[in-house]
Amino acid sequence: MSVIALDQKAKDARPARETAEARALRETTPTHWFPYAAPHARGRDVRENAFSFRGISRKFGDKTVLDNIDLDVPAGQFIAVIGKSGCGKSTLLRLLTGLDRPTSGTLTVNKGAEGQNRTRIMFQEPRLLPWARIAKNVEVGLTGIAKGPQAHEQSLAILREVGLADRAKEWPSVLSGGQRQRVALARALVAHPYILALDEPLGALDALTRIEMQQLLERIWLQQAFTAVLVTHDVSEAVALADRVIVIDHGRIALDIDIPLERPRRHGSPELARLEGQILDTLFGSAA
Repeated sequence: MSVIALDQKAKDARPARETAEARALRETTPTHWFPYAAPHARGRDVRENAFSFRGISRKFGDKTVLDNIDLDVPAGQFIAVIGKSGCGKSTLLRLLTGLDRPTSGTLTVNKGAEGQNRTRIMFQEPRLLPWARIAKNVEVGLTGIAKGPQAHEQSLAILREVGLADRAKEWPSVLSGGQRQRVALARALVAHPYILALDEPLGALDALTRIEMQQLLERIWLQQAFTAVLVTHDVSEAVALADRVIVIDHGRIALDIDIPLERPRRHGSPELARLEGQILDTLFGSAA
């Protein structure tokens, strides 16, 4: 039987090591920042885990999708989860967000300093409401948290952050695919999440829009310091964004590797290429 424990403790602290470039990204705030956020970006506290998996398994009938997973993720860390189709990576994300429950094991989720369950998920499809204007779509992310003028103000604030404040009154149908994904990101971020789960949210975008969205996601993560869990098939995307990459193979963790590179990172750099090669060797086996 599964047991889900919720730890409400979280403390603020600045990261021990931060490059000038990363600090500049984090401190680049819009004219009007979130009216409900703290004056300064929330720091990452490596002493606290955002969540922990202990012996987590998930079965569907006779098929074992996740098999005895142990995983600790510190608060504020950006991790990427990679694996072949059907390996269990999306199931792991569904367990984390409460959309599914484990067959066995213990899942502990830290609620953060606010003591509220601020775990949000962003899917590959924007899943916008076609009958609601852009600002109203973003306000959906504040259900049970804020409503009326307060929700509208917060919606406009995050739309400014993703560069869509001027589209607030428009319908989803008139936006491009990249713009719709920006709205979906705004909806996920408007509640100022403690954990943001990302289920291949950039997979359907063209290459240039995808890089632009990666940069946007990284900038907001540096500002807000939420814990990010990105499920992706794209190894280059994983090493460009993540502090740490988890490779899942046949329901087990086959590789758990840190990405100790300074930010911002350059696509195609030798350091990224070396790490990509190590991950691909784990997924497909070394050519040697």
